[in-house]
Amino acid sequence: MVRVGVIGCGSIGRVHAMCITGIEGVSLCGVADIKRERAKEFSDSFTQGKAAVYGSLEEMVEKEALDVIHICTPHDCHVPMAVMGLKKGLSAFMEKPPAITKAQFQVLLAAEKESRGRLGICFQNRYNETTKKVEEILEGGMLGRLRGGRAFVTWNRGPAYYTESGWRGGLQTEGGGVLINQSIHTLDLLLTFLGKPVKTEAAMSNHHLKGVVEVEDTMEAYMEFTEEDDPVRASFYATTAYGFDAPVLMELFGEKGVVRVEGNSVFSRTWEQEEFDCWKAPGASVLGKAYWGSGHEACIRDFYRCLAEKTAYLNDLPSVENTFYTMMDIYDSARNKER
Repeated sequence: MVRVGVIGCGSIGRVHAMCITGIEGVSLCGVADIKRERAKEFSDSFTQGKAAVYGSLEEMVEKEALDVIHICTPHDCHVPMAVMGLKKGLSAFMEKPPAITKAQFQVLLAAEKESRGRLGICFQNRYNETTKKVEEILEGGMLGRLRGGRAFVTWNRGPAYYTESGWRGGLQTEGGGVLINQSIHTLDLLLTFLGKPVKTEAAMSNHHLKGVVEVEDTMEAYMEFTEEDDPVRASFYATTAYGFDAPVLMELFGEKGVVRVEGNSVFSRTWEQEEFDCWKAPGASVLGKAYWGSGHEACIRDFYRCLAEKTAYLNDLPSVENTFYTMMDIYDSARNKER
């Protein structure tokens, strides 16, 4: 039996718990939160009170014989907590982002290299059925050579989302705003298909939360992926200043055609076709918020499968390095106002 502890008993921690408790051979044995009463309610909800309750990760790791920890805490805690677990030989499955500074990311790489434990990052959209459909279309050669893409994340986050959390909206605790928090998954998918940018130029703004947060509510980025006269290029736009949480839109185009993901649907056509073919993901269960996508359960199940089989995991730390450093480049470009 794989013994698991969850640190952070908020909304995303609940999604992880729903996944963990549905996996055969995996047992949720401990839960920790700085608000012990929240951890107690969490244990009652998911294990009928059988999971031991703790007020900190340190206490839980000291008193429980765990194999894996799930890190579902504020962003600035991700790396210190993962490093703590890895140094004790535990595996760690951590929510995004993998780090909030380049120095933190290097610390994480070193800690995993020296540990017998393994690290997984929750970039669950890689497991969405729509993502797999796009991969199928690209592998079939329908688009030919990719020439570019675009992505839009237009969601809504009001002042209470930040002021009631105690950590969101602070540059030192969240690391940024809409890019690092809400739209990092969409950036990850765009880069999964297009590769590593050679040029990045970006601009960010705080349109509707002035005086409420230190971070951006809107980010716009332009990326080039090849050095040529007509480069492969992409446009990226994300905001939390929209009126509601609209489905994410991502589009890729190539020499022969175009494919677009919007919510649970994939639209594709060659340039010779007048109409798009439409494919809709078959009733995948969604844990948490529908606009997140449906990949959490598949992502977490696959992590435990890879631990058991001692095989490579799709969302290991090296696999997210391009996304992390591109995200940091986008922030550097926007802050320094340079390419």
